[in-house]
Amino acid sequence: MVYHVIGIMSGSSLDGLDIAFVELAEVRGKWEYTIQAADCLAYEPEWVEQLSGATGLPAGEYLLLHSRYGHYIGEKIKQFIAQHGLEHKVHFIASHGHTTFHMPAQKMTAQLGEGAAIAAVTGLPVISDLRAMDVALGGQGAPIVPVGEQLLLPGYQYWLNLGGIANVSANLETGFTAFDICPANRVLNALAGELGRAYDENGSLAAGGITDKHLLAALNELPYYTLPWPKSLANDFGTDTVLPLIKNTRISIQGKLNTYTQHIAVQVAHAVAQLQKQQAAAEGEQKMLITGGGAFNGFLVKQIQEQLQPYNVTVVVPDAQTVNYKEALIMALIGTLRWRQEPNVLSSVTGAQRDSVGGALWQS
Repeated sequence: MVYHVIGIMSGSSLDGLDIAFVELAEVRGKWEYTIQAADCLAYEPEWVEQLSGATGLPAGEYLLLHSRYGHYIGEKIKQFIAQHGLEHKVHFIASHGHTTFHMPAQKMTAQLGEGAAIAAVTGLPVISDLRAMDVALGGQGAPIVPVGEQLLLPGYQYWLNLGGIANVSANLETGFTAFDICPANRVLNALAGELGRAYDENGSLAAGGITDKHLLAALNELPYYTLPWPKSLANDFGTDTVLPLIKNTRISIQGKLNTYTQHIAVQVAHAVAQLQKQQAAAEGEQKMLITGGGAFNGFLVKQIQEQLQPYNVTVVVPDAQTVNYKEALIMALIGTLRWRQEPNVLSSVTGAQRDSVGGALWQS
């Protein structure tokens, strides 16, 4: 079977709305993909403000934003379809939306971007609320991309996504597993913003800073890092816990960027060390695929590679299109599996009672 799907993703780093038009083909259980068109549509400042402040809104205003943002996504998809000549070529849309509240311990997660609104604007079937069923079944609802890594990106032992939050997936003898490691670009971008930069291009600012050992130790001692997986992070861990700790340290912004980059690398290595304890002794080199916006941060990737040397893991950064649009691609796959009524969220990753078929289907 062949499916032509638009995948939508808005990451916690708020850099923009990722849209990918993907051809997915399944033959005897094997999946192949082609990203036929893709764009990252940068958010206007007012949308950055609205999305970043969503969790502080009263209930009524939050729901109005949920609807308004859904209509915004729908309009952006219509423009994307027109720009790339995709009229009558799209089977359906799979929209992740933008995560706001994420409280799996209370069996609740919320993503902005009403699926009904997207369907109404585009006239196409829409699959949304991709995490909700897993959370209702007692899972973390995150990460949900491992099913796509398993089916679309084989050949690695580890898959690291460096987005607003860094998360890792691993193929263990006991099954596929994954978890959130630590905040990443959400914190780095906020620090770069204090110097008037949208982000630290290639990590050049961090590379010019000096590591503060006391701050690094304080970051590494945060209680989250001692928790066993499955586990996941809400965006406010970075904004409400990590950033205040960094900002209360009296060093230069470059020093803060350098120290936090080191922290990410240390925690990635710590995660790999914990995962390797669940593996039989591995012979030869292991490989880690790095995607997400942080894959373009050369200084960060270098620090991660150095931290991983004792574990015989080599990092691989793929082509730019895969780096940029992996999550939108995988949302398209998750939507396709939902369309086929096949499991699309792995309980071995999230800790849910069972694998689930997640996603609400909206048809205008």
